Amino acid sequence: MIPRPPSTRIFLACGATDMRKGFDGLAVLVQQILQQSPHSGSLFAFRGKRGDLVKLLSYDGQGLYPLSKWMDRGRFVWPSTATGSVATTAVELSMLLKGIDWRRPERTFVPSLAG
Repeated sequence: MIPRPPSTRIFLACGATDMRKGFDGLAVLVQQILQQSPHSGSLFAFRGKRGDLVKLLSYDGQGLYPLSKWMDRGRFVWPSTATGSVATTAVELSMLLKGIDWRRPERTFVPSLAG
């Protein structure tokens, strides 16, 4: 992912988003649904209906750029509210994009022997 300053605000769009949308469609969703400016420098994340595709939209000072990630196994964990947005941190977004349940992170491997 393209590095962003630590002060970057990150918003998750709640509910399912039509993943056929491109630059313009996602920018309109940011304005109408999230009630934010797509040119604010914040990072906006959208999840598809099946839960295996996420699109990110950000403005770098010169233009908007979209990023997308598709999971071949599993689903992205997303807030359960149907509308609006949720502010999150870069660490939570990183876990979300790796398929980790960021609300209750759990260690998946526990060593059985020390040494």
